[in-house]
Amino acid sequence: MRKYENFCRALTNMEEIYQYKEPYDAVILAGLVGLYEICFEQAWKMMKEILEAHGFEEGATGSPKLILKTAYRAGMIRDEALWMRALQERNNVTHSYNEKIALGIVAQAKEDFYGMFCALKKEIEDSWL
Repeated sequence: MRKYENFCRALTNMEEIYQYKEPYDAVILAGLVGLYEICFEQAWKMMKEILEAHGFEEGATGSPKLILKTAYRAGMIRDEALWMRALQERNNVTHSYNEKIALGIVAQAKEDFYGMFCALKKEIEDSWL
């Protein structure tokens, strides 16, 4: 599945966030936010494709929020609240010119979201492919 492969590449790239420590210069900070955004986008699009392939109608036309809720109901993801927080942070990326917002996104990506993406990858490999 192409979207699965895209997600795996994005996740491999996102691991780079651990190579950088504060204080970040503006270019590094923007890049780290971008790594998170790309991984999130590839994750929900992969979920959408897999859900559709497994007969979930929401996969055909769903928004990211609907896809996450459907993935939770289907058992693809375990922590709906964490994924909803990740979606909110993805939406906040448009405001990442604000250093405080950007730092918050990177901190959460390191603390919670990278692990969340790794758990999704394992679940997909174990149960959905």
